[in-house]
Amino acid sequence: MNFDFTPDQEQLRDAIARACAPFDADYWLARDREGGFPADFHRALADAGWLGIAMPAEFGGAGLGITEAALMMQTISATGAGLSGASAVHMNIFGLHPVVVHGSAEQQARWLPPLIEGRDKACFAVTEPNTGLNTLKLKTRALRDGDHYVVTGQKVWISTAQVANKMLLLARTTPVEEARGTFGLSLFYTDLDRSKIEVREIEKMGRKAVDSNQVFIDGLRIPVADRIGEEGRGFEYILHGMNPERILIAAEAVGLGKAALARAAQYANERIVFERPIGQNQGIQHPLARSWIELEAANLMVFKAASLYDAGRPCGAEANAAKYLAGEACFRACENAILTHGGMGYAKEYHVERYFREAVLPLIAPISQELVLCYIAEKVLGLPKSY
Repeated sequence: MNFDFTPDQEQLRDAIARACAPFDADYWLARDREGGFPADFHRALADAGWLGIAMPAEFGGAGLGITEAALMMQTISATGAGLSGASAVHMNIFGLHPVVVHGSAEQQARWLPPLIEGRDKACFAVTEPNTGLNTLKLKTRALRDGDHYVVTGQKVWISTAQVANKMLLLARTTPVEEARGTFGLSLFYTDLDRSKIEVREIEKMGRKAVDSNQVFIDGLRIPVADRIGEEGRGFEYILHGMNPERILIAAEAVGLGKAALARAAQYANERIVFERPIGQNQGIQHPLARSWIELEAANLMVFKAASLYDAGRPCGAEANAAKYLAGEACFRACENAILTHGGMGYAKEYHVERYFREAVLPLIAPISQELVLCYIAEKVLGLPKSY
């Protein structure tokens, strides 16, 4: 069993870090203050060829695995870009996995190259305000009308919808009372037509550089040619992307925790109080050391899950566990970074308060920590379903 990255993976990590170098902590501080999508950062990664890291080579991607994608996203986050930087490109990395797996050859050729090249920006429209995590009860309707579907409904917490020109949309094609099992929802990838779609930005706690939105859809006409796979099987298709999503989110969270820990250790070495560096005190040392241990443990689970996925083996338990461990470790590392800085940790110029605000996100998305525990209890331990 080898826990080391290969030379190629190490080179990838170093190349990503170099691409992120011009976008330093002050850049992300400005984005956090002013908002606005980091288009120059997105373009830099697209020009360097990184947006297609996990996409097929025949469409301009690198054809690499989720291991390399996770390493990329962790590196972005750890440079100090945090979840703002990672979220700016997250959808490009694995969002169109359903198209890769279930899309037709014509759809792949039409949709993948523009996303890989950075010409298209996409958002993922699944969550709804009144159903939450109960995805099988989604209400947004897509009614067949000849060679189109007509879509009406609402979505919420849709990232990058302010700047996206494409939308991956899950909508109901079978009335909920007639649906059986997971059947009844269909998946579409289509133009975000702002004459039929209203996008309202949600003011939120952190990650201001990447917008989150309510989306109101009123009579959007989607060509049948924009439906992915068979009608009614959309939920089944997005399930294929859930484990990679959890792995990527976990990798990003570990990267954020590492960024916070690095700043805390630097400050603890440099800050002199009572004629000694504050890092000489065990009261400062031990919480930071504990965070290093927790982040490294979470990281092992991240890349175990990634390696299982790339090998085509079941990884649901590991992917969920990685998300859980990374979320907890990231939050505690960012909290400890604030406490290490003392009062200065409350000031934006030291960056750790921004990391702390972003660290809440991996605790609650893409699913809650409690639902991870429910999954492990039911699927791994064989306990009865509790909800």
